[in-house]
Amino acid sequence: MTDDDLAAAVERFLDGTDTALAEYDQGYADADATVSVVRTHVDELRDAVDGN
Repeated sequence: MTDDDLAAAVERFLDGTDTALAEYDQGYADADATVSVVRTHVDELRDAVDGN
């Protein structure tokens, strides 16, 4: 993984997580749904770092 690839993966993670948390804060999603979305983003980031 190049530094550019890692930076892009981190940016996608942060954007997706920020969106999920903002939707929770605005009352559009409950806590369980928000945690599920954040976990998905963590898994995607982990896969990108591991090269999967």
